[in-house]
Amino acid sequence: MTKQTLRPLDGTTVVSLEHAVAAPFCTRQLADLGARVIKVERPGSGDFARGYDQRVNGQSSHFTWINRSKESLALDLKQPDALGALMQLLEDADVLVQNLAPGAAARMGLSWEALRTRFPRLIVCDISGYGADGPYRDKKAYDLLIQSEAGFLSVTGTPQEPSKAGISVADIAAGMYAYTSILSALLLRGRTGEGSHIDVSMLEALGEWMGYPMYYAFDGAPPPPRTGASHASIYPYGPFAAGDGATVMLGLQNEREWKVFCEQVLRQPALAADARFASNALRNAHREELQALILAVFATLDAAQVVERLEQAGIANARVNDMAGLWAHPQLAARQRWRSVQTPAGPVQALLPPGANSAFDYRMDAVPAVGEHSEAILAGLGWPAERIAALYADASVQ
Repeated sequence: MTKQTLRPLDGTTVVSLEHAVAAPFCTRQLADLGARVIKVERPGSGDFARGYDQRVNGQSSHFTWINRSKESLALDLKQPDALGALMQLLEDADVLVQNLAPGAAARMGLSWEALRTRFPRLIVCDISGYGADGPYRDKKAYDLLIQSEAGFLSVTGTPQEPSKAGISVADIAAGMYAYTSILSALLLRGRTGEGSHIDVSMLEALGEWMGYPMYYAFDGAPPPPRTGASHASIYPYGPFAAGDGATVMLGLQNEREWKVFCEQVLRQPALAADARFASNALRNAHREELQALILAVFATLDAAQVVERLEQAGIANARVNDMAGLWAHPQLAARQRWRSVQTPAGPVQALLPPGANSAFDYRMDAVPAVGEHSEAILAGLGWPAERIAALYADASVQ
């Protein structure tokens, strides 16, 4: 099948007052689908996520990941002329996204209430820690703080110590719901002709992802215990050391698999009928005893032999990869999931977005420098060169 040159969001313009992770992750996915994303940044320093680290040829790892295919417009929105330029952009924009500090957008006249009359077709998406109202509305929110508020830390880690996620899971959750909410709002506008307001909170986004442990602790019941890398309520499901010191991850889901595991992997078929392990609930209750039995068998094998037995038995398993292992993953290579993306410091490899589509190719354009597109964007609004120069007279970038 020949792919189209048209992408789903070609012709859609998104203006984003964004920093850090949640909003940039949302808008990068809109750009993946063809949207023109104009990223408004502070002149000079830009999005503060640019300074998180220098791991990618001197550039930030976070920024490189979630800011490709965007145009960077440097504006000091405290200047009336700069705010006027933003308002000009909104005249033809489809979406405004912002995750500024609580109340900052409203103070600049960029609230949904202030914009809806002037721009009736505009979709406004506000991303915040706790939402537009309620007692926590003005409370500062960072990813780890929301992981804590949402109870994520209470179910993650070891029995001795809670642990945060190794990625910005609250920001990513909020970014995903903002992205899908904007797609829904665009579909709705196609039917009604009117824009709408989207209020996404990090707490509510991660709270939705906490649905299983919340219901597990329903009506005051004990919550799931912290079990490290093992599953909290299914056993055996987690990491097990082999005799060569390597770790194999495996998971059993039902009684048929438990019987096969005993017969073909542990090669102790009588264990399947052991009263201590006759159901998942019992295996979970006696996990220390069962772990000792499994480790005793695995100690006589290297990791490759353990995996071979698991594969032959049809038991789910995985390598415990590090980042080098993910970069070199044979499945990603076989499915041709890598593309070269330009950055201000040269090309880097980037993963294609999940979901290979038969109809179109995702957009995989460059990561911008601060203000790289300022002059072109303002000229496109009809600004003469003299006015553009005056706007940036005291700025370090254009």
